[in-house]
Amino acid sequence: MGPSSETVEAATLDAVRDAAVPLAADDPHDALLALIGDARFVLLGEATHGTHEFYRERARITLRLIAERGFQAVAIEGDWPDAWRVNRFVRLLGDDAFAVDALAGFRRFPTWMWRNADVLEFVETLRAHNAGRPPHERAGFYGLDLYSLHRSMEAVLRYLERTDPEAARRARDRYACFDQYGEDSRLYGLMAGQGRGEDCQQEVLSAWIDLQRRPPAADHGTGGVEAEEDDFDAEQNARLVKNAEAYYRSLYRREVSSWNVRDRHMDETLERLERHLGRHGAAPKIVVWAHNSHLGDARATDKGLRRDELNLGQLVRERHGDAAFLVGFSTHHGSVTAASDWGGPAERKRVRPSLPDSYERVMHAAGLGRFLLPLRADGPHLHALGEPRIERAIGVIYRPETERQSHYFFATLPEQFDALIHVDTTRAVEPLERSAAWRDDGDLPETYPRGL
Repeated sequence: MGPSSETVEAATLDAVRDAAVPLAADDPHDALLALIGDARFVLLGEATHGTHEFYRERARITLRLIAERGFQAVAIEGDWPDAWRVNRFVRLLGDDAFAVDALAGFRRFPTWMWRNADVLEFVETLRAHNAGRPPHERAGFYGLDLYSLHRSMEAVLRYLERTDPEAARRARDRYACFDQYGEDSRLYGLMAGQGRGEDCQQEVLSAWIDLQRRPPAADHGTGGVEAEEDDFDAEQNARLVKNAEAYYRSLYRREVSSWNVRDRHMDETLERLERHLGRHGAAPKIVVWAHNSHLGDARATDKGLRRDELNLGQLVRERHGDAAFLVGFSTHHGSVTAASDWGGPAERKRVRPSLPDSYERVMHAAGLGRFLLPLRADGPHLHALGEPRIERAIGVIYRPETERQSHYFFATLPEQFDALIHVDTTRAVEPLERSAAWRDDGDLPETYPRGL
């Protein structure tokens, strides 16, 4: 007869405690930077889209990587045009006088994801860091996502109207394909994906190819670093329009995974950013901020094994091997900023204690509060954690009343990440605009059944 479940659990907890590195609230993350070593791509996750500690620790780690390890950019799970405005601000370009103004482009739901107090502080600090450095050494801020179909079309047209009016006319004619659907990208996807409306695939592809064929800024009399940046921004927006059209169409076609379309776009954008930053020689170093579900290797989850879903972390690992370092974040309980429904207001919700058979419950039971758990190095904890367990993921919507069905999936933690940062009790990130639904008095309502 094998060991009892109680004995196995005790051995697991002992192994986790032995391998864990306790973290103080103001820990400078020396242990994590030692694990990262010479990696050029550091992917910093989050178990929710609305937890203060996840944003704060990612910012601290990123600023150290920029200041001490020569990292040149942070790329976020956010829309390209909105992040580009922040990029210009932190690199002392553009017209925004204050960080809060630079973040104003993030107006799509969920606004709190990037318009929050922690991101505001990070943007201000990054600009201050850059202010004392020459332009080519200033770290940037970029978006990887593809929801900005219409704003990216507008950006392409503005660029072409300034540099090539005839090309602007051609692009405007091609993008007019979307006019019948107004600003509703999902309506376009529904009608085109089901063959009930005009398909704009060829038009956006032609617009992207046309822009790529244009000579670079230096060849048409408007050269210089800023002109190179403008060219790159325009090309990326045109690429985004092409990929966003495919994404929205895939939402309503069962044979195509919209998740895969989105994460392939994020990977493609990261690869293009790598080429752009390394265009003058040295291999660039980039930090990525996104949800655990995008950055933890999908091959170690039931989504990857059962649904054939890939993700950004998997693709970066496949391309860069040990030069990529994947960091997951987890929590046991606390509060979170999230909505109850898509498009709903930001609410400050209580996070239920993690379920008994989850990785989060193991971390809680270890009794260390806050700690770093290395997952690359050999050790008994890797064996102890090597059997799949459920893992929690809270996105922009949190429905605690259906906690198990809505927010847990199976994963094999040591294969999913290279390290885990666990903060047992966490609190909600603070939106820059607090609606009436976001309670500011600390009196959190019970938003879930009392029974676990």
